[in-house]
Amino acid sequence: MAAEEEQALLGPAGRDDGDGGGSPGPPRTLPAVCDPRRLPHRLLVLALMCFLGFGSYFCYDNPAALQTQVQRDMKVNTAQFMSLYAWYSWPNVVLCFFGGFLIDRVFGIRLGTIIFSIFVCVGQVIFALGALLNTFWLMDMGRFIFGIGGESLAVAQNTYAVSWFKGKELNLVFGLQLSMARIGSTVNMNIMGWMYYRVRDLLGYTGPSTLGLTLMIGGVTCLFSLTCALILAYLDRRAQKLLCKEQGKTGEVIKLTDVKDFSLSLWLIFVICVCYYVAVFPFIGLGKVFFIEKFKFSSQEASAINSVCWEWLTHCLPVPCGPWWPLLFQNTSWELLMALVILCLCVSMQSIQNLGLAIIAIAAGMILDTRGYLFLEVFFSACVCLSLIAVVMLYFVNHLTGGDLNWSAKKREKLQKVAANEVEEQERLRRQNEDDLAKLQPKADDFSLRNKYLSRLGAQLPDNYSSYLSTMVHRSVLK
Repeated sequence: MAAEEEQALLGPAGRDDGDGGGSPGPPRTLPAVCDPRRLPHRLLVLALMCFLGFGSYFCYDNPAALQTQVQRDMKVNTAQFMSLYAWYSWPNVVLCFFGGFLIDRVFGIRLGTIIFSIFVCVGQVIFALGALLNTFWLMDMGRFIFGIGGESLAVAQNTYAVSWFKGKELNLVFGLQLSMARIGSTVNMNIMGWMYYRVRDLLGYTGPSTLGLTLMIGGVTCLFSLTCALILAYLDRRAQKLLCKEQGKTGEVIKLTDVKDFSLSLWLIFVICVCYYVAVFPFIGLGKVFFIEKFKFSSQEASAINSVCWEWLTHCLPVPCGPWWPLLFQNTSWELLMALVILCLCVSMQSIQNLGLAIIAIAAGMILDTRGYLFLEVFFSACVCLSLIAVVMLYFVNHLTGGDLNWSAKKREKLQKVAANEVEEQERLRRQNEDDLAKLQPKADDFSLRNKYLSRLGAQLPDNYSSYLSTMVHRSVLK
């Protein structure tokens, strides 16, 4: 029955799109929202892609939004609190080498996305249960499982994007996906504290039960993202049948032995990413309590200010923020706002990045417990300055080695046209050579007659004709 429905959609012999290929595709009678090639349907798919990571990013920073409550209710210090972020990063030190492989060779993009979404949901549930049962090690385990799915889900999300969108569209798609992810973090920062106090009012007391129930409610966003993964898998499978398109693949073939072939420029990029991210993400994790203690903001005000960082983190470069860190310790509000704006205008390799985040998250908590905020921010400033030095080094290394990082857009476009012309010329020559060879090759009938004539005269023929002649003799005997 399914085959008959598919045939009815495709038509008896497919439909010619005007390119002469006659490739099968859905007829124009399909509603636009149901036609995988039409814009409304692709916008629907794009929306599902964007919401695919919403739950993961929302729950990733649940600890940051509830830092005061977690430390008070679970009776842990800052270093133990920051271990919740470290446990998220540890599995991704290794998984980044295998996430693409699992999607390409084991699960496929559709099943892989669903499995990773399930890991995110299960991890959040265990994280919440750890709070409900007043067992902090169980919360750590939940974050570990959550991390297994979280980063790999981002790989799957990008693979879907490449499968459905091409060329210039990808820039917009990647930007929308990242923006929606950061919106998830921003919403988390602004509502989780409020949700905690509503649960407290409902139960009549604070404690691990209130914290756990709040985290469990926040996990609903992960179920929402899992639903998006299921719908997206169905639509992608349907498009594969209707358009005969291949399932999306990451194209990643990574081996640990590749490390020895990394260039100096690539190592500098690693340094830039790690040194910058370790100065930003741990600060976000600790930012709410910092704003409360230093500037006497209320819990909701501190959450709102901390979320401003996430809102701006999607947009630019890391280099200007280092010198502004000391302004965070002045007492004037405009200086605080200026420092935040410049800091947040600065973000926008996974194994080294997650390794750095895991180590620095714990180190940041220990520094804060023993030395205080000033020493911690000096440490963050040093990380950002090191990133700036690596950026300058990358510029000169690329310039001296004749790399293309510093090319202008005009130059890149010109070189792309030259390369396209070269490919076209090579293809023309290949076709011309094939035509010339076809003209030189004798016709089969004339060739066989010539060989028969030469054999009767007793001429020496090449060995490759022996089987042909034996066949001819065998036929003549049968006659």
